[in-house]
Amino acid sequence: MPFAPCVCIGILLFPCTWGKCIFDQVQRSIKVVSPPTGQYASAHWPLSEAAINVPVTAPEENPAPYSSKPQRSKRAERRIESMAVPQPIRIKIWIPSESPALSDWERERLMTAVDEAVNEVSSLLSVRRVPDNLLLNRDINKYCKFIWRNSSTVNHMKCGRAKENYRFESCFGVTIPDEHLDGCAVYPHPEHPIPTVLRPEGTGVPDTDFLLYVFTHSTDKCRAESSLLAYAAHCQADPEGRPLAGTLVICREPLNMERYTHEHYVQVTTVIHELFHVLGFSKDLLSKRKDCSLSSQAGVDCWSHGQVISTDEMGQVRLYSPTVIRAMQKHLNSTHTDLGAPLENKDVGSDGLSSHWEARVLQGSIMAALLVEPSLIRIDHITLAALQDTGWYSVNFSRAQSLVWGEGEGSQFGSLSTCHNSSTFFCTDSALGCHYLHLHKGKCLTDPYLDGCHIFKPLANASECWNKENQRSGMNEGSGEIYGSDSRCFISNLTRLVSGYRGLVFCPDNRLCKYSDLAPPTSRQKADNLLSVGASIESDHDVKEKDATPQPSLVPFSSVIVSKEEIIVAAVLSIMAAFSLLSSAVLIYRKCSSARVRVHAAIEPPYRSPLSPTQCISRN
Repeated sequence: MPFAPCVCIGILLFPCTWGKCIFDQVQRSIKVVSPPTGQYASAHWPLSEAAINVPVTAPEENPAPYSSKPQRSKRAERRIESMAVPQPIRIKIWIPSESPALSDWERERLMTAVDEAVNEVSSLLSVRRVPDNLLLNRDINKYCKFIWRNSSTVNHMKCGRAKENYRFESCFGVTIPDEHLDGCAVYPHPEHPIPTVLRPEGTGVPDTDFLLYVFTHSTDKCRAESSLLAYAAHCQADPEGRPLAGTLVICREPLNMERYTHEHYVQVTTVIHELFHVLGFSKDLLSKRKDCSLSSQAGVDCWSHGQVISTDEMGQVRLYSPTVIRAMQKHLNSTHTDLGAPLENKDVGSDGLSSHWEARVLQGSIMAALLVEPSLIRIDHITLAALQDTGWYSVNFSRAQSLVWGEGEGSQFGSLSTCHNSSTFFCTDSALGCHYLHLHKGKCLTDPYLDGCHIFKPLANASECWNKENQRSGMNEGSGEIYGSDSRCFISNLTRLVSGYRGLVFCPDNRLCKYSDLAPPTSRQKADNLLSVGASIESDHDVKEKDATPQPSLVPFSSVIVSKEEIIVAAVLSIMAAFSLLSSAVLIYRKCSSARVRVHAAIEPPYRSPLSPTQCISRN
């Protein structure tokens, strides 16, 4: 039986990869500034013990009974009550003066992508909001020459003398405007409480829970790594450890890419990845995670999770926190009581930890270390569980995307002892085949993050079945291939005849019809239920606030209806296929009943198919 040739002319046998994340590298170089211990007893942070424990003075004729816990005023109680209910996080975007001037075209591209990413994160994460204007802290070690250390003095732990060369505060190379900062003062005498003000308190940033400085430039790191799109770090935290401000550096070169319609989604996915890092998905913040699950006033009566990192019997470092463990058990369909989420074992620091998931086990997650084609990346429930377990956020799990990789495969899935066996997700040779989401033709390859395991990776050129433009690259009429947003990769050797088709189709697992949220970028539409809360944009260049661009949502993936041509295909299959193949076809037909089936072909046999070539199936 003749094999259908690959319709994508000039295919390069290399996977399409956008570059790795360097978050751990840059975050370790940043000093995070928090309120000075014992000093920040102001209205800015009503959820800290210093701010909410306001004594109530009782009338002398009716003294209050002695209590070891400070009493709170009714005003403070009302404020705490209003703050106890998490609301969508408000992320304010600020373009600093250091950022070079962008063309209108570049700026539009940049802010559209950043707005969409911020909108998506705001729809996923809720936080106990900052009640007043957000004020960042000054680093006492930068402006202060020495601090009064004697605990018996009135001005204990306050600055006694200022440094003469103090100029400004910065966040990952960005100068923080004075209006964003709290004031600072010195106390020349240890027993005199009257300070000398060095810098007055700024006005703060209104309606903000996290301040994101967006700096666009061709930096040394951008030039050193051509595939690097962006990197970020957080630089300020509140008294509970929650990040308050950070800087996102976006490499300028990608803004000039010609294929921007596609690159736009790459940029959005990259910004979401970096935002998750600076908001809390960081190994440096593991020790600050809190359990607020039983607290009536979350953030007030929380306690530390304790040790959340441990190494399993196979030497794999894992994150063990309650919501993460439950998410892993559900995903892998396992009752294993010690099933934490594995952390990447490559590019780790001296502490042996990484701020990314292990690629072998959680391939396709938004927080994997290697950024790939955006249509293959999922904002998964395990990542959201990790953010929930910080104790700072309430997560909207209803917006989590299906993490297809390894679902239901058991607690040993992705281990080095099992990944070298051929399976639904892993392959063992260098054949061509289909990526596990069936959106791309692929080749069985490995990378440094897979530790020698092999998977089908998308080819670098014209491998997307969903990209209609690939049809122009040289379609073989005999194969019957059609490219479009409804096309998917299948294993088949069908050829087109005058009267229909001849050949076999290998029916894959039911994932083609099971997941309603799997769709390529070309199928994305604006979300109807997008939250009205958007990102505000401000700038040192008098950039005005603007409405956030709506975040595109994935169109539900309808099941397959069989057209006239497909009836002919089914007839051919019923004659030539084995009984098991026919049974699989019937199962697919029953589960997929509302879209047409189209067929695409590749050139070489996959690792597990009884047929020689692979093909793609599309659906309308």
